[in-house]
Amino acid sequence: MALLLSSHVAASMVGGSMSRAVFNLTGIDTMLVPTVNYGRHPGWGPPGGGITGNNVFSSMIGAIGEQGLFSLTDIVLTGYFGEAGQVSIAADTIDRVRRAGREHEGARAFADRVSIVVDPVLGDAPGGLYVDPAIAAGIRDQLVSRADLVTPNLFELGYLTGRSLTDLASMVRAARALERPVLVSSLPRRGQIGVIYVDSREAWIVTHDRSPNAPKGTGDLLTAVFTASRLRGASVRDALEFATAATVSVVMRANEWNSLELPVVAAASVLQKPLITLQAQPL
Repeated sequence: MALLLSSHVAASMVGGSMSRAVFNLTGIDTMLVPTVNYGRHPGWGPPGGGITGNNVFSSMIGAIGEQGLFSLTDIVLTGYFGEAGQVSIAADTIDRVRRAGREHEGARAFADRVSIVVDPVLGDAPGGLYVDPAIAAGIRDQLVSRADLVTPNLFELGYLTGRSLTDLASMVRAARALERPVLVSSLPRRGQIGVIYVDSREAWIVTHDRSPNAPKGTGDLLTAVFTASRLRGASVRDALEFATAATVSVVMRANEWNSLELPVVAAASVLQKPLITLQAQPL
């Protein structure tokens, strides 16, 4: 089971809406506590809806805990936050889930230990931060240190580490500076796009052709598929290859169908068998 602390966007397959769809399609039950309730991605215009208040956000999480479901949680995934107070609530929630046992009323969690995945949704190049600086600082200072996996894009890796990322070597060094496994997307690589996985022992890169018409949400999709693959026992190399190929395959279907959003449910078959095969290379 996965506890998702991220956005709910009714008409766009991004954020927590994407994570929930992918996890459900890959056999993982979910609990989505929305940080915001939007009608559409802000990139399309005014999103409608609004930010979930801290009291409501906290009380929803509290009710999940009172139900005993922290003990059955295999994954906590944090994503987009609407205000800085939510970040502190998320940090406290991570600590509470980790303190919980792995069994409740005869039911056991799937995994032996909970995995904390922090997708630091902060911004992108060339626009920079698109969240309040207090939110960005909170994610950097409170959540990254609690993570078992951090999944930034290249801009976000630079923000989190305060480093200039000029080549693959500097990217690997920056990722290792976070002192936990890191999955980095959106790396320009010889006219293609790269995704790297880095931890203290190994580093891998997968590259693929750039799609000029990729809908929003590819980073959310990549994170969810990689996380689901790891939960099922895939090695980091296999999970990296599979998650990247699956993400590219959904984009291919979107372009084929002229879809403005990622058609994750309609193209669910490619989450089981991607349209392409990619090979990771060691760094």
